[in-house]
Amino acid sequence: MTNVKITFVLDYIIKKSALELKESFLSNELTAEQITQAFLDRIEKLDKGHINSFIHVCADLAIQKAKLLDQRLISGEDKAKLGKLAGIPLGIKDLINMIGAETTAGSSILKGHKSVYNATVTYNAIADGAIPIGKLNLDEFAMGSSNETSAFGPCKNPWDTSRVPGGSSGGSAAAVAAKLCPLAFGTDTGGSIRQPAAYCGLVGMKPTYGKVSRYGIVAFASSLDQAGPMTRTVKDNALLLESMSGYDSKDSTSINVPRENYLDYIKANFETKESLEGLKIGIAKDFVPDNLDADTKEAFDNAVKVLTGLGAEIIEVSLPRINYSLACYYIIAPAEASSNLSRFDGIRFGNRADTQDLDSLYKETRHSFGEEVTRRIMLGTYALSSGYYDAYYKKAQQARSLIFDDFKTAFETCDMIISPTTPAPAFKFGEKSDPLEMYLSDVLTVPVNLAGLPALSLNAGYSADGMPIGLQMIGKALDEKTLYNAAFAFEQKSGIESREASLEAVA
Repeated sequence: MTNVKITFVLDYIIKKSALELKESFLSNELTAEQITQAFLDRIEKLDKGHINSFIHVCADLAIQKAKLLDQRLISGEDKAKLGKLAGIPLGIKDLINMIGAETTAGSSILKGHKSVYNATVTYNAIADGAIPIGKLNLDEFAMGSSNETSAFGPCKNPWDTSRVPGGSSGGSAAAVAAKLCPLAFGTDTGGSIRQPAAYCGLVGMKPTYGKVSRYGIVAFASSLDQAGPMTRTVKDNALLLESMSGYDSKDSTSINVPRENYLDYIKANFETKESLEGLKIGIAKDFVPDNLDADTKEAFDNAVKVLTGLGAEIIEVSLPRINYSLACYYIIAPAEASSNLSRFDGIRFGNRADTQDLDSLYKETRHSFGEEVTRRIMLGTYALSSGYYDAYYKKAQQARSLIFDDFKTAFETCDMIISPTTPAPAFKFGEKSDPLEMYLSDVLTVPVNLAGLPALSLNAGYSADGMPIGLQMIGKALDEKTLYNAAFAFEQKSGIESREASLEAVA
């Protein structure tokens, strides 16, 4: 086969959506091995030295699982038993355990640590026929908004490699945007799925707290963390969440509710009616900041027009205590992080300093933590310390309850709330050297985690210099289906020009 033909076949495969790849596999148009090899070849060409979205590529494991899937299909096994994700390569954020691969959480303290069990989301995906292709880069222990804090080097935004892909799930976003994998797992503690999805022009869903098991996922802030899907299309996103979600007895925070078929819901609603008539969408002026980037404001205003044109009713709602969110988050999240990260002491797993006594062992081992992780541990330890717990952590939790109540009241008059996902498009590396300025990039996403609600980000247009801009849709608890239906309608009817990441680093 000539190089031209090989290039044509690879382009043909990597440009397909996850659903299209599944159909190509099940119809015998493409083998799972061909699909997997195409993405592995693209990773080899574009990632190392250019984007740096993968920390580990599991090529041998991926090909092995692909061949096994091909054998099952050839043997005549019932196609339905091959799973929802049959033949689709999947990138896994390196905060999520998978047998046979390292799980480093983007930190040197866990470099070389191999998973001895699968996280529930990993197990579910593999059981559903997904082909795990590698572990994806992230801010160390998911603490960051730019992927600049990773011990394995920053990941770059494939739309413009001088800019960040967002964080902490920057590797997941960059890999999907660069078509290095069609599906990826992210995790979201204060916006870490939605913000990078917005920066990279993707669909990212932060599900209702408890909808997706946290078992086997390295904890940052246990009352806020939630895993979710990152994809190029709404339907692919819905498909992956169908696989990820479900009750898990190994996770005490897991909600025991039946799995939902979001694709069937979209088909029965927008695809049948081609309208969002009857949907009430709230906009809170106290939520959308006045100092939005001009391009972001224009994209948001256009999105409102599109949704109105689809038949949705736009109403004004109030979230009067939403401004407490950032302050609350940066007390609660570091406090929980300081507790969760105390287990990394060099005794049970991870790297261990070579010292003569136990006290030095703890101190020297924990010097492996990066600057941002250390900062948050110190903040959290202070907030939980004697004499300060009531003044800070307790008050933050009380304010959190008020924020939840505001959302609850707003949802009495609307079905969902919309806002920009971020105040501005992706920023350049080193542009936000002040930690406080960096924290402000999460101002529109953090409230959702505090309230435990589902929220989705999808592309709403582009800035004057060609960078994607995100639209955030926030739903009622356990009502992801309404978000998917509205997002699919917007995706189909927005008229936004379809563009691809430039990948200028290897052009």
